[in-house]
Amino acid sequence: MTVTRSTRQRDVIARVITQAAGPLAVSEVLAQARADLPTLGLATVYRTLKLLTEQHRIHPVILDGETLYEASGRGHHHHFSCTVCGRVFTLHTCPVALPSGTVYPGGFVVEAHEVTLYGQCPQCASQAAQALSG
Repeated sequence: MTVTRSTRQRDVIARVITQAAGPLAVSEVLAQARADLPTLGLATVYRTLKLLTEQHRIHPVILDGETLYEASGRGHHHHFSCTVCGRVFTLHTCPVALPSGTVYPGGFVVEAHEVTLYGQCPQCASQAAQALSG
């Protein structure tokens, strides 16, 4: 078994992902981690994301063809993607009552499901409402 030592870069990247309100794109991880590590390079971020994924500390989320990353162990949840600002949020309630083992019409046996809702996040919706009333 190979033991990997902790590094400041790895710790900062892991913290950025763990503290995020939703899954992050590689560019977002890099930008946020650079607040603590201004010289952090993109290659280091990619290597660290790969290592953290292999260690099951984070996992990839594919959303509209883009790979985002979020912390593992957050239980069953879904995502909301803001069509205005592009941020992705974690939703802790499930809008679909579809437990594992359900037989969907046509004979499809459900093992798991992922749901992404699209619309305006509270901040963007509030700004849109203010623009209409002002």
